[in-house]
Order: sequence, then structure tokens, then C-alpha cells
Amino acid sequence: MKMKHNVLALSIATAGLSFAANANESFDLKAMIAAAKQEEAITVYAPTGKIVQQAKDFSEKYGVKAVGIKAKAPHIIEIISRESQANNVKADVALIEDAPATQVQLLDKGYVTSWVPDDMKQDIPKDYQNPLTVVLAPNVWSYNTAQYDSCPITNIWQLTEPKWRHKIAMQDPLIKPLYSDTFNQLATNYDAQMAKAYQDLYGEPLNTDEGSATAEFVKRLAQNGPLLTKSDGDAAQAIGAPDVKDSFVGLISTAKFRENKNGMKLGICHDMKPFIGALYPAPGVITTKTNSPNASKLFIHYLMTAEGIKLQGVDGKMSSNQKVSLPAEEASGIQQYRNQLMMYKTATANSDWQKRQDWMDLWSLNYQR
Repeated sequence: MKMKHNVLALSIATAGLSFAANANESFDLKAMIAAAKQEEAITVYAPTGKIVQQAKDFSEKYGVKAVGIKAKAPHIIEIISRESQANNVKADVALIEDAPATQVQLLDKGYVTSWVPDDMKQDIPKDYQNPLTVVLAPNVWSYNTAQYDSCPITNIWQLTEPKWRHKIAMQDPLIKPLYSDTFNQLATNYDAQMAKAYQDLYGEPLNTDEGSATAEFVKRLAQNGPLLTKSDGDAAQAIGAPDVKDSFVGLISTAKFRENKNGMKLGICHDMKPFIGALYPAPGVITTKTNSPNASKLFIHYLMTAEGIKLQGVDGKMSSNQKVSLPAEEASGIQQYRNQLMMYKTATANSDWQKRQDWMDLWSLNYQR
């Protein structure tokens, strides 16, 4: 029996090294599990500490050893790049919260590859299949529910008005690439909506010397002197602390809404035009030289299920698998406003990478304390 398993593992592993999905071949989860059990333990990197428990749960479920390690995107990319160049690959799977860098620094160089489970393809939008996006992290405009019955901002351009000068809290775009990428996504894919939002608010077309409505917005927002923080936690504290004296609104991760059970007063600016925030993708990739291709694929498959992603779903992180909803205990209630979020288009990730510095420069030149 052991010999049969080894033959099966070798057959599937050899096919798995190319990571090419055969549309005519039916997906066989049982065969993948059997093959994965014959392979070495896998190491999985992700930007959340919850990956440690997710790896343990995976190991218990399938009898396939996995170790989860929390690391930020630049660290993960450096590890995978160096290991691949040295032909000494230890990392097997990674979730990387930086889609443009993942594309340019890892996928384009062949250090990693993307694999989409055949049995889930019909439930994953094509925008999130190349590369596979495992989760989309919502960052939303938020307000203090103890100070307002509803969000005082209903249109994004209000954030550029004198009333909100020094009253906006957000992470510094110079240390948070997510924001410069979102600016570029808006300019590239949604600039007409940004221009319309301006006209809807002020009753006249936007007049600007900038190359896009989005660029004009970014310039004006920077000139309004937001409170720039080093973390989402600091921004959330400025916005939602129950005893806060100043009336702040701001942009934060939905994960911070967990603090409402500890007294924070955070609410989502739902129905804000043109968007209430943005979804930022975390691609899931497999190292090309992994010694455990089937175990790596199995882990990706696991993360694409409700059971596998639940620990991250509690923070509001949304699966790209449309059959998977957020857990009932998710604190922000973002699920009901999903269609009001800007959807990141991975097809323009290269543009986000190329223009990242341009957006940072625009911000730096216009930021006023």
C-alpha cells in the first residue's frame, strides 16, 4: 500500500511542478491529499499572526504538516527571492499583501507561481484568478458613532473642505503602499466616478490642471493636513476612542472594529460616494521550487474554503471565493456594504507598481501639517 501511495505522490508531484491546470482533467481532492501526505512539511508566510493557527488547523485536518509564520510583505518577498536565487527554497506558500510587488518581484521573475483550484474556478471572479487572490482586505472610511448618528461624510470630496482640515486620520501613504496603489486604481479604473462625485456635490464639473480627478483629490486631501499615523491602531484610536475630544473621520482596516467590544465607537461611512473604501488583494502564491507541490496546493485550497479562511474572515477579510461569506462574528458589518467598496483590478497591478512613486511624490509635495 505504501508503494502505491509513493507512486501516486510522484506522479502528481511531477505534474504539479508545472502548476498548469488542465481544464479537461477533473479535480481529485482525495488524490491530492494522499500525495501531500508523502511530501515534506510546508512553511507558509502571511501578514497576519492568524496564519500560525490556520497552519495548525490544516495539519490536524489533513495530516499534512504545515508551519505558519507572520511576516510583512517586503520581508516575505526578500525571503522568497533570496532562497530562489540560492536554489535553497524553504518557503512553500505565501499570502502577500502587496499585489504589485508580488507580480513584479516574484511572479514575473518565476520565483513563484499561481494556482487556482479547479473545483472553485467557477466561483472566483476572473479578475482574481491571475494571480489567485486569496483574500481582499477592506479599508473603509470611518467615524465616531458616539459623536454622530450617521457618518458626517457622504461624498469623498468633502474630505478636502476646510471643515475637515486636520480632522482626518489615516496611515502615512509614504509608508503604506496600499494607499498609493488605491490612488492609482482610482485614477486608472474609476476616475469617471471620482469626477462625477465632485459634480454631484458641487453642481459643476471639476476644473483641474492635474492629469485626473483622482490626482486633484489626492492633492487637495494632502493639503488638508490629515493626521498621519504609523499604524491602523493609532488611526482608529483618533477616530473612535469613546472619550476623544476632536471630531475625526478616517481610513482604517475593518479589523480595528473588533475594538468596539472594548469600548471603541467605530462606524462605517456606508453610502459614501463614490466608494466607502477599497478592497486590497493578498495574492496566494506557491514557490516554483517547492519540494511539496501537492501539500502547497492543498493549503491554498484549504484557504479558499469557509473553514480555512474563517480566522481571517473575522477581521473582515473577504474571500475571493464568492461562495464564502464573512463569519457572523465579524465586527464591522462590512459584508452588507461589499458592493460599495472599490474593487481592486489586478490586471492593472503593473501600473500600480510603476506609478507608486509618482503618487508618493504628489502626496509629499502637497502635504501640509
